[in-house]
Amino acid sequence: MHKRATTDDPGVPGVPPEDLMIAVEQLVRYVRKSATAGGLSTAASSAIARLGREGPQRLTTLARAEGVTQPNMTQLVSRMERGGLVRRVADPSDGRVVLVEATETGLEIFRQRHAERAQALQQLIEELAEPEQHAVKVALPALTRAIQDRQSRS
Repeated sequence: MHKRATTDDPGVPGVPPEDLMIAVEQLVRYVRKSATAGGLSTAASSAIARLGREGPQRLTTLARAEGVTQPNMTQLVSRMERGGLVRRVADPSDGRVVLVEATETGLEIFRQRHAERAQALQQLIEELAEPEQHAVKVALPALTRAIQDRQSRS
């Protein structure tokens, strides 16, 4: 059995990757659950967030990015379209291509959910000791950079 490392015990070696993965999963679940605006499913929330961040996309591109099949994304987009969250529009560079874009209603829900998640994360961070707060504020952006670097290489 291994001894658990803490930020205030510098003599302890790093935390096992399994423990870090559990922590990340719990953090993601907690922050996702904190966002309730719009009452969206996880899949719909993720798709709206992607459209809000990245702008209009082809349905096939959106499906691939979200890790779902095109038929599943078509069904999801149809439901979100009926709810006024997205619309299908012609691609300005090629009128034969249809793009999915978030509506103003969809973007507002995206912004509300983003704010709710940010607030939930901030509240968690504020519960930590000062050295732990600093560690989180350094580590999370560093991990984001590592992900972006990895994505740009592939």
